[in-house]
Order: sequence, then structure tokens, then C-alpha cells
Amino acid sequence: MFSKEEAALLRKEFWTSFGKSFPRKWLLYNTKIKGFSFKFVGERKQAMVCLDIENPDELVNLLYYDQMLSLKTLLEAELPEVIFDDDYLLESGKSIHRIYVPFDKKFSIYNKNSWRDCFEFYVETMEKFELFFYEYEDVIKNI
Repeated sequence: MFSKEEAALLRKEFWTSFGKSFPRKWLLYNTKIKGFSFKFVGERKQAMVCLDIENPDELVNLLYYDQMLSLKTLLEAELPEVIFDDDYLLESGKSIHRIYVPFDKKFSIYNKNSWRDCFEFYVETMEKFELFFYEYEDVIKNI
């Protein structure tokens, strides 16, 4: 087991290593849609690439989520393992709409031997997510 400080240092090293190994400007929060952002998640025992819909206005959230559901078949063609969750519970207790692809190999942010596979998963999956967004951006924004 790691102390709190050691765990924090390992998490920081994980993200720093990812950025240095794959230097690239990602779309992430620059979708120009409030509360509509892409994220890399790396936690104790799981990793995923996500599209989070968490606008302060729940009606807007529902409209964007429904818009993404209308494109579900097209997204599944690019990312067959994508999961749509209209009630994803964050560790903070907040419920959001999350569309995500989980990393399906053994992973721990505290095991450096699992990092490289995760980094490659991040790059491959986020690139597909971003390309999908750019291709259907006008449709997504048309709520």
C-alpha cells in the first residue's frame, strides 16, 4: 500500500508520462459546448476515455444526451465497445450523462507496468472520439 503522498506522486507521474510519451493537443474541453467535454480517466483500478455531459441546466444535458443517442449507431461503428450511461455517478456523488469506452486490460494507476498499454488505449480511443465529434459537430450542436 502507498501513503497518500506516494499515491499522489504516482498519479502525477502517470499523467506527466502520458503527456511526454504522446505530446499532442487534445480537444477535451474545447468543444465550444458548455458542459460537453472529453476526458481521460485513470483511477486506482480502471481507465477510460469519456465524453461527459454536465451542463448546469439539466434540460440542456438531456437534449445533448438525446442528440448523442441519435448518433449512437454511427459512434458504435467507430467504437463498438462504447457505453452510454444516462446516470453515471461520479466519486463526488454527482450524477452526469457519460458516454465512455473502458480500458479492458488489467490496469492500476499504481502499477507502472500497466501504463504503456493504457497510454496507447487513450491515444487510439480519443482520436476516434475526436474524429467522430468533428464529423458530427454540427448535428450535435443543433439542439
